[in-house]
Amino acid sequence: MAYLPGEGAMTNINLIVKTHFNNVTKNGKSQFLDAMVDHRDPRGPGQSNLHLVSRKQERDGKTYHNNGAGYSMDQFEKIKAAAGPNVEPVTNKDGEPIGAAFAVKASVMPAKDGLIINTNKEIGQSDFKMGPNTLNDQFGSMKAAKQARQAEKATEAQQAQTAQPEAIPAPAASVAEPEPSIG
Repeated sequence: MAYLPGEGAMTNINLIVKTHFNNVTKNGKSQFLDAMVDHRDPRGPGQSNLHLVSRKQERDGKTYHNNGAGYSMDQFEKIKAAAGPNVEPVTNKDGEPIGAAFAVKASVMPAKDGLIINTNKEIGQSDFKMGPNTLNDQFGSMKAAKQARQAEKATEAQQAQTAQPEAIPAPAASVAEPEPSIG
């Protein structure tokens, strides 16, 4: 999950909001969205997980991450309208559109499983334009941050193993005073 520490860190964030067309609930009242801090936002670089929600789940013996949060259709329409033309199709491996990714600027707030877009506050267009490579760059940024963190941990572990412990001075040998002889 994205890390947004400090005062004001949850306001005016450039976000990428991704959804698939089939992410609508059965009753049609909600849409599941994967909202992420845009890697180009000042809060994005160096983070290995930019998703506002990220839950590990298991299905059929496999572990995967569920990054979706439910938003009402009214909230979803507000997010789409704020993005305006700043949208790119999400495609499958055959290049067929299966969803859309929107770029918006909004505030977020804590929720049960992470953070959600605060649709009660102003939502506008992102400072950054969506392009055909934006999602690839987004995931590439997270992957690079994860690899950098792993390399840093490996270096620290290697340095800890090769570091020589400081020599601790041995206690001075005590010399016993000879016992006085009686006699």
